[in-house]
Amino acid sequence: MTGSPTNGPGRTPSTNGSARTSAHSPGQASFAALREQLHEAATAFADGPGALEGILLGMVDDVDRAVREPLEIFPVCHHSPASALAMARRLREKQPKVVYLELCEDMAPLLDELRNCRLPVAVQAFASDVDGFPAEWAPLSVVAPITEASAEYQAIAYALDTPGVELVLVDRSSDHVFQWDSRHGERTPQEPPAPGDGVPEPEAALHGEAVGVEIGDLRPRFAELEEHLLRHGKVRHWSEWWHQYVEVPLGDSDHEAYRQVMFLVGSLFRRLAPGDGDRVRVDEDRERYMWTRIREHLAAGGAAPEDCLYVCGAFHAASRVEEFGVTGSGPFTISPRSATTWQHGLIPSSHAAIEAQFGLAPGSVSIAATQWAKNLKRTRVQPYRLAGQDGAKKPRATKKAAPAVAAPPPEAAEDRLSGFLRRPPVLDTLDEAELLGWSVDIVRAARRSGYLASTADAIAVFETSILLAGMRDRAKPTPYDFQDAAITCIEKDAVPGRRDVRRLVEIMMGGDRIGRVGYDALPPLARDVHDRLAPLELKLQQRGVQRALLDMNSRPELGACSDVLWMLRRLMPHGAARPIMGERKLGERSIQESWDLALGTHQRALIELGYEGVSIEQVLEQRLRRDAYGPRATTAGVLAAVEDATLYLGSRRLADELGARALEVLAAERTVDGAPEVLRRVRGLLAYYRTAEPVLPPWVESFVKAGYAHYCTLLPTAFTDEDATVGQVAAMLGFLFSMESLALSLGCDRAQLELAVAQSRPTDPERTALLWAAQVQLGALSRAELRERCGELLANPMVVPAYPRYLSGFVHALVPVPGLADVVVEAVSNAFGRLPDPVLLPWLPSLITTLRAGAADLAPVLIREAGRIFPARLAALDAWVPPWRGAPEADAPGGGARAAGGGSRGAALLFAHPGTLDAVAELLGCDGTWAASEGEPAGPTGAVLTARHPDTAIAWESLLTGA
Repeated sequence: MTGSPTNGPGRTPSTNGSARTSAHSPGQASFAALREQLHEAATAFADGPGALEGILLGMVDDVDRAVREPLEIFPVCHHSPASALAMARRLREKQPKVVYLELCEDMAPLLDELRNCRLPVAVQAFASDVDGFPAEWAPLSVVAPITEASAEYQAIAYALDTPGVELVLVDRSSDHVFQWDSRHGERTPQEPPAPGDGVPEPEAALHGEAVGVEIGDLRPRFAELEEHLLRHGKVRHWSEWWHQYVEVPLGDSDHEAYRQVMFLVGSLFRRLAPGDGDRVRVDEDRERYMWTRIREHLAAGGAAPEDCLYVCGAFHAASRVEEFGVTGSGPFTISPRSATTWQHGLIPSSHAAIEAQFGLAPGSVSIAATQWAKNLKRTRVQPYRLAGQDGAKKPRATKKAAPAVAAPPPEAAEDRLSGFLRRPPVLDTLDEAELLGWSVDIVRAARRSGYLASTADAIAVFETSILLAGMRDRAKPTPYDFQDAAITCIEKDAVPGRRDVRRLVEIMMGGDRIGRVGYDALPPLARDVHDRLAPLELKLQQRGVQRALLDMNSRPELGACSDVLWMLRRLMPHGAARPIMGERKLGERSIQESWDLALGTHQRALIELGYEGVSIEQVLEQRLRRDAYGPRATTAGVLAAVEDATLYLGSRRLADELGARALEVLAAERTVDGAPEVLRRVRGLLAYYRTAEPVLPPWVESFVKAGYAHYCTLLPTAFTDEDATVGQVAAMLGFLFSMESLALSLGCDRAQLELAVAQSRPTDPERTALLWAAQVQLGALSRAELRERCGELLANPMVVPAYPRYLSGFVHALVPVPGLADVVVEAVSNAFGRLPDPVLLPWLPSLITTLRAGAADLAPVLIREAGRIFPARLAALDAWVPPWRGAPEADAPGGGARAAGGGSRGAALLFAHPGTLDAVAELLGCDGTWAASEGEPAGPTGAVLTARHPDTAIAWESLLTGA
């Protein structure tokens, strides 16, 4: 089953010869009876010795080899109360001087900071800029969660608080985690939570996308074996099987029995694991790595193996690599680390996060924590806790520890497995008081969550728990039996509240305990944020949402807090800092703000910001530069970075640098995908600089000039490009028309735009309408001609089905030519007025969907224009005459709008407002006095301007009369 391991760089070929140690083991007599018993069992069950005998006797060889190792190996299972209890016992008995721990060696400096945290927390190694790994892997993150009910925490607390004891981490570094694993980490395949599991998403995601590293992953890798164990154990998942058949029996075992059983379980799972693949290669390399580090430390420090303790997972304790043991042979070359810079810190963890990351059953870690507390109370073992540990009770005064007793020589190890395996299971007596308390508590919790539970339900849960335990051959109901009984008797078929009964049982059994990193263990950036937000007088490290009210008018010092909050909103996930009242735009600052803050809930995100810099200003500047200079940078993205640099940092230097970068990106772009966003950003920045600065920054002037030429060049192609949308072409025209005056003042030539429009040859209706609007704006097409073309479209039965697309183009034309709003309203109104119902009714849904899909944001402009044109009251509608059906247009070539003598019908309006006429005449350099013209009343001599500049007179008339 195991196959031959794959040999990689730095490894010597493994012969697996350790599996045959029984042929020459000096201590094999210790397990002679067990070997004989397993040989007889293999012969009986397998109809003769063979592969089964090799596996069974090989397991005994593995146990014998591990037990006889001079350096005591302490096998553990991750987050196991039995392992933690056995560890606490052994540490007080042996008092080792050196503790070797299976944990990433580069995490050692962080362990002392655990005393400033409330468990569970996770030690994290983080790298945002990778060097030596694929760029798509970034950011790299490795976490090692630590709970109080774990053997590793007991070893860490003992080593750090006991004088003269050295703690040495011997597992591969975080860098090697990614070097050795081609699958981007060691994620345990996670099954999605079953419906109704009720795991809160924020708590389950506390580790993010980090790769989890744990001590003692004891789970069968042979799927058929796990299925067999679950079926015959009458349990639903692996966590329940381990609790019932390993965790509880080992809780009262002595040290040697515990070690031998764990060695045996580790050997079984190892020998039945698939023998090929990357996972086996990584496991064996980890074992070679750890034993190499142990031998290096022993050679350098001079410590005797008898005074040391090696804490590792039971799967690795039963190792068969040649490097095993302090006298192991076979050189192993450890590859150098990559050039990636790693940051280390502590992040909050939770029971749900550990279960989600390592594929454990929901609630299993909470049940393990409850079992740990019960074990301590039953056995009176004094556990180790770090001095000053947040959330831990003060240790009671204890008697002075007895001097350490030397461990017996390895050859003296006795066979405890035979007795353990032959001993019938100890049936726990039913603790009626405990079960009754559980039943009452779950009914009380169910009532608070909206269930119609009563005393009868408590009795039913009590009796059903006993019934389920009996059906599963258990004398005492386990927490899993009680959970199933509560779901059956209380939940029935509906969940009235936010939590289901399964989740209520988990909370009652200990809850999803969530850790917290203390202030002293936070990185400098996180501490700086807390210090700068201190004037808010909030407990920011607490989980949950807190409301912050900022009145900068009465307390100006809160303005600095507002700056920090806006930057946190820009940098952290949604919900960490959410503004309720107040906004920050270019040139605008609120004097009162209201915020919902959840920095304690998003503490991991704040800590990871600390890996990028020492202040949030530095991190924000780095991210803006990264966005602007990245390989996928766009003009719109760089302009957004310019806006953020001005808005949050107030840095003119950075804004000018990023603006120059936007000019470079614009010159390199060959598409118009970002034209709408570019137009919006440039308009906002221009409005800001025109009001806040005496002159425009040089980069803005250069950008307008370059953008004018750039979009003029791309305009003819965009009109015919199928990949360019109508909105993007409209945004290009909007940039050209809105920036035209500034561009012309900077030296651009309007003939370039006229030539680009003349060269455009669209074929689809939307772009054709857009081109007509551009021609109207340039004066190449009059409004009367545009109305005439719209009328021709309605009069052509072949074109009527496509008329909504023309309207969509006209609506998009409001971006570059907003003055056409009245023409668009007229075009829509004429369609409703002229088309018969058999044509209009099938055509109407197409019009609505077209306008909604392509021009939803421009609909308010049309609505306002229609409200200005149409009568306000229904009664006036019958006598109302649309403006476009009144007098002929003033701008029709050769129309009757021109009066005799070259005047216009707007002349009367100009005579009615002589002050306006004098001002215009003065601007145009015309001097004169008021005099009476022949056949006309006395008026200003400036009336001659109406003949000299008839278009101006018509424009004034349209502006003042609204016609």
